[in-house]
Amino acid sequence: MNEVSNMPGTFTKGRKRLDALWQRGSAFLGCDLAIMGGAMTWISERHLVSAISNAGGFGVVACGGMTPDLLKAEIAATMEMTGKPFGVNLITLHPDLDELIDVCSAAHVSHVVLAGGLPSSAAIQKIKDGGAKVICFAPALVLAKKLIRSGVDALVIEGSEAGGHIGPVSTAVLVQEILPHVDAVPVFVAGGIGRGETIASYLEMGAAGVQLGTRLVCADESIAHEKFKKAFIRAPARDAITTVQLNARFPVIPVRALKNEGTEKFMEIQRQTIARFDAGELDQKEAQLVIERFWAGALRRAVIDGDVETGSMMAGQCVGLVTREEPVSDILAELVQQASVLLEGRGA
Repeated sequence: MNEVSNMPGTFTKGRKRLDALWQRGSAFLGCDLAIMGGAMTWISERHLVSAISNAGGFGVVACGGMTPDLLKAEIAATMEMTGKPFGVNLITLHPDLDELIDVCSAAHVSHVVLAGGLPSSAAIQKIKDGGAKVICFAPALVLAKKLIRSGVDALVIEGSEAGGHIGPVSTAVLVQEILPHVDAVPVFVAGGIGRGETIASYLEMGAAGVQLGTRLVCADESIAHEKFKKAFIRAPARDAITTVQLNARFPVIPVRALKNEGTEKFMEIQRQTIARFDAGELDQKEAQLVIERFWAGALRRAVIDGDVETGSMMAGQCVGLVTREEPVSDILAELVQQASVLLEGRGA
């Protein structure tokens, strides 16, 4: 048993039931707790990732827009801080995807998570040939089946309650659509998970484990700016809203974040840009670029520089459950305790 299972007040039968429920997920990840850290750009770096893995979970480095050299350095630094398994999240649209995969293979990264679009079969096979297991996001059952046929080793189903770029369907609906029909690979559930009782419930429905992002932002080990953390601690769930598309001619990928001055400015930029397009001042491509460039660098400004007024405050709806700064180990221990208590009661 790991340290969490020996904590005072642990419900033994409930904990044993929890271990049995997520055994497939923990065995797949190579860790004690089948809890993956969500890959959050600028936040999911060496400090938070190693803390998650050292506490018994499974940390995931967010590559984001890193160059191959930067990713190589980040993986090496993370390995210096933990001897436990961790993964790397790669964006499928990254122009250097092949080189980034090579970096992961050379470093013997055990798991690679592909996000940001449907990956090619070639990319999946390249990762597998390099010795890593492949995890992909499945926003619908038909895509889950397609990814399995393409050779992925596990899936993550993430609902619209999550922070950052999201799909249109809630976690509660996705798990009902996908979990009963997918048994070929482990399935991890994400989006809106902030308490252990929810984890236990998804495991009972057939999930192999879960993925958490927002709940870990205010960990002591997170390098997020103090202003960013304080905004999370103050925010209720209703403040985590999605960006709004004003005109179908100019698509906006929905992003869930805390509403702030930047959110209002983005709406105004859309209005002004559409008006300029209608007046013939901009062509379609120019107008789309103006809209898309608005948030360029905004996440870094918020997370690293503490610009919580105009930066992008990406957060999931479970932000209302984030009430204090605390070590990752305490967060995971609390989740395990809550899940164990629930399962103990059901066993009785």
